[in-house]
Amino acid sequence: MSKIHPTALVSPEAELADDVTIGPFSVIDGPVKLAAGVIIGGHAHITGRTQVGAGTKIGWGSVIGADPQDLHFDPDTDSGVILGSGNVLREYVTIHRGSKPGAFTRMGNGNYLMTGAHLAHDVVMGDDNILANNVLLAGHIVVGSKVFLGGASAFHQFTRIGDLAMVRGLAAISQDIPPYCMAYGHNFLSGLNVVGLRRAGLDAATRENLKRVFKLFFSSGKPRAEILEEFSAESWTPQAEILIQALINPSKKGVATLAL
Repeated sequence: MSKIHPTALVSPEAELADDVTIGPFSVIDGPVKLAAGVIIGGHAHITGRTQVGAGTKIGWGSVIGADPQDLHFDPDTDSGVILGSGNVLREYVTIHRGSKPGAFTRMGNGNYLMTGAHLAHDVVMGDDNILANNVLLAGHIVVGSKVFLGGASAFHQFTRIGDLAMVRGLAAISQDIPPYCMAYGHNFLSGLNVVGLRRAGLDAATRENLKRVFKLFFSSGKPRAEILEEFSAESWTPQAEILIQALINPSKKGVATLAL
């Protein structure tokens, strides 16, 4: 049976699985959908067209589905938030809904967001990511999978953060962080996430391919046209191809720079 604290307020529009837990003074407002095994801590506010996948835990004081922080946003916009299964959102996490009709801020499965993390409108996040305390993601950011973002790092809107990237705490990022790379400071790369690649089970040949791509793009000193020709002329592993595409087809913000 559901365990709903007597002080919690649950909208008649909400759809709750039979075993949902909702803590004291929490508010489930509007057509929220909570799947099996969802746990909502005390004083949380889950609102609007928010869907929460099975086994996800939402911590004390979190706010999920609130309006975007956009001065031009129309509160009547039909948008929402979709969270996958097995996520852990700790205290005071905030996730805002999409900014356009039919738009959703999306999170995959198995993510861990520590205290005070923020996902703005239209963020799209993959699986198994870790965001440390007070990480701030602005609107329309795309995050891959198995990413680690250090505490109090902040990311500008429309940027991309690739799979297995790692970003040091207190970073201020306004350009793309390519997959498999480490970043710090203000848009600086320090190299590949070598330890993360090993832990993810990438074999030596794949890691060597990634190193070759990284070195050719950032350290060869060759003209871009020549680099692109070399990329096209060789056969690469699937992971190296992903890195190449991220480097040659970045967002409008461009790619972060390798520190000298």
